[in-house]
Amino acid sequence: MVDLTETIAALPDKSLLLLDDDAPLRIRLGRALEVRGFEPVLAESVAEAISIVRNKPPAFAVLDMRLEDGNGLQVVKVIQAARPGARIVMLTGYGNIATAVAAVKAGAIDYLAKPADADDVARALLAIAGETPPPPENPMSADRVRWEHIQRVYEMCGKNVSETARRLNMHRRTLQRILSKRAPK
Repeated sequence: MVDLTETIAALPDKSLLLLDDDAPLRIRLGRALEVRGFEPVLAESVAEAISIVRNKPPAFAVLDMRLEDGNGLQVVKVIQAARPGARIVMLTGYGNIATAVAAVKAGAIDYLAKPADADDVARALLAIAGETPPPPENPMSADRVRWEHIQRVYEMCGKNVSETARRLNMHRRTLQRILSKRAPK
């Protein structure tokens, strides 16, 4: 963390927009990035983020892909128009190749799966153009990634077990057993 903090301290503009509709994650990640030296402004909706960007375009942005009132890609376009050199990282719990490609084409420099570690986010924001950032130090296990995906679909379906099971092409009882267990590490 020391070299990250020193690198961030040397930046002329440390402004950062953090957009996520998950309040605990937004607050926790905002504090962690602030400790590392960024100057975060937190937003919980696409409309709020666009308003912030129009008032003061940030040098950095960490944006959630799917939000209640839209999509983080909408904010990427506004940031790119207001501040073309801004460095943007997309966060998502719905990691797939199509959304990763869309994010990079829109102007994001990296795409990270939730829950993302603050050091991984900072490294992605500070990565040198054309250089591949190092892999995360503590990646999620395959079991955890599966569990996170099931939880997201379950939430999208309004916590309807039958609808979630249908969308996941899974037997309802199997899904109920998975949902009754704790999250894997």
